Amino acid sequence: MRKIVLASTSPYRQHLLKQLQIPFVTAAPDFTEVIDPHVAPALQVRHLAAGKAQSLADQYPDAVIIGSDQLFVDQRGRTLGKAGDEHGAFNQLRQMVGRTHCFYTGLALLDCRTAAMQTDYATFSVTLRELTDEQITDYLQRERPFDCAGSFKVEGLGIALIEKMAGEDYNTLIGLPLIKLVTMLEQVGVNVLRASGK
Repeated sequence: MRKIVLASTSPYRQHLLKQLQIPFVTAAPDFTEVIDPHVAPALQVRHLAAGKAQSLADQYPDAVIIGSDQLFVDQRGRTLGKAGDEHGAFNQLRQMVGRTHCFYTGLALLDCRTAAMQTDYATFSVTLRELTDEQITDYLQRERPFDCAGSFKVEGLGIALIEKMAGEDYNTLIGLPLIKLVTMLEQVGVNVLRASGK
């Protein structure tokens, strides 16, 4: 079976990819993310995911490399990054409560043998409940999601902030759209339903 490389050090993406029960390795992409507010989120996440995958091509010339990237877009169409600290996270969440927002997750699969790059993206919308300042502070102090776009972790205690969610693939919300990935892997000859993956 071809070597599969996940261009990510995210434990959440690693956990998701393990669900497909195929062997893979992880590697930190050598890629600087630059967010351009003038580029549509759908295009931007595809570009960022492809950049991450491409950054490892020389290191893994015979592999299939998976790249993924995510942007969080608020109800006003603004791209929100990682807050970085409790103050920034509080301000983000305070502006988001009671409203619907969208996660855009880009996916790229690079076949290093042929240099063929597949890209796609998926969206998932999230509506946050109405929350008091005290509830927001309690959440932030318990989970400390300062390294997450939108300042909450749906795969953790952040689920308690949510009123409803909508999308085709829940995994999109965590950072790796598995339904689309399975189709991409099949295009390069990796059948995840076979025990060997061939």
